[in-house]
Amino acid sequence: MQVFKKKNALKDCLSEFKANNYHVGFVPTMGALHEGHLSLISHSKKNNDITVVSIFVNPTQFDNTEDLEKYPKTLEEDLALLEKANCDIVFIPDAKEMYSDNIVSGTYSFDGLENQMEGKYRSGHFDGVATIVHAFFDLIKPTNAYFGEKDFQQLQIVKKLAEKKNLPLNVIGCPIFREKDGLAMSSRNVRLNPEQRAAAPFIYKLLKKVVLQAKKNTIEEISRQVEKEFETNELLNLEYFAIAEEDSLASPKEIDLSKKNRAFIAVHAGNIRLIDNISLS
Repeated sequence: MQVFKKKNALKDCLSEFKANNYHVGFVPTMGALHEGHLSLISHSKKNNDITVVSIFVNPTQFDNTEDLEKYPKTLEEDLALLEKANCDIVFIPDAKEMYSDNIVSGTYSFDGLENQMEGKYRSGHFDGVATIVHAFFDLIKPTNAYFGEKDFQQLQIVKKLAEKKNLPLNVIGCPIFREKDGLAMSSRNVRLNPEQRAAAPFIYKLLKKVVLQAKKNTIEEISRQVEKEFETNELLNLEYFAIAEEDSLASPKEIDLSKKNRAFIAVHAGNIRLIDNISLS
């Protein structure tokens, strides 16, 4: 496993593989790796000659400075996991390497995808995501790039980025990895205290209820029921709940089970933010 901190060194290494027409798989991460990340690497290794993983906590996608400061950093453990997963190349730049002296995001339009759900509650978030992902794509020029469906809106944004910028790569979504109790795996989960961690599986249990309710209830009825479920929950606070079409992320007037719709949710456990989603199909 080769580890690079500088863009030019990584580019030189990759140029040799590109010259031999190798397929390059890319998995961007912010570190604090878990089984969900490793599943993306597994997908990449099955379908590419070389797998590149980046570890970079991107400052421009955080709208909350406390969240950025407290985001878990476990580089030594991450590198050990990547070695064990037979990752080929790891890229661990710092902010100066990626942004020089101007740590600001670009401005992007994603045909309205960026205005739904996360976009409403996290100002500038998707501009930051697109800025760094675009930079990584330009540098690494992967054949295939892998993203988890836990951040489903982000996945759709990245697909739209590739489409609008005519980038010659495939953006591939991979299923959500969950703990045994159903909690979606997230690097932020390690920040939950024991009480919060015990309460958090409620989120997925509620989403599974929504799947059943979608067969007979209206969106308004389901939304009211979800809000009611949180009224007596002392450890978890609902930020938003939404049902949206997968491709457009727009909210339908009614649920059509013949179409691809998802339920999306964002919840606060203290100052830790958890998101999840589930297919209604």
